Amino acid sequence: MHENFFHKLKVYYEDTDSGGVVYYANYLKFLERARTEALNTIGYSNKKVKDEFKSLIIVKTCNIEYKKPSYLEDELSVRSFVKSISKTSFFMNQIITRGDDIIVEAQVHLVFVDNKSKPIKIPEQIYTKFKPYFCDTIKI
Repeated sequence: MHENFFHKLKVYYEDTDSGGVVYYANYLKFLERARTEALNTIGYSNKKVKDEFKSLIIVKTCNIEYKKPSYLEDELSVRSFVKSISKTSFFMNQIITRGDDIIVEAQVHLVFVDNKSKPIKIPEQIYTKFKPYFCDTIKI
């Protein structure tokens, strides 16, 4: 059985346009924060990955589908899970919801790179800790 990473957030004024609707690019920030918190959940941080493994986790691609708008002061949840993994990269699927409404669905391709931006093997310690979060499907 897989597990999901969960991150809750509230939409602030700075996240919205003049009409009180979340500006589309801010969803990328919400997704990034959720991925950072997912890394923290398994006992790592971006700084720790950089210091311990001399590597960074970068976004190679991001496919995002905007389903519904969200608004000022909405309470949102970001659910994330690892869809697939290779030697140097993994795909993380993320869903932003407001209650039962799906706001955004995204698939993000993340790659481990060295300080010269060359792909490197995912450290075994991180791979092992991500393993319970691998999943082929997500239940909403």
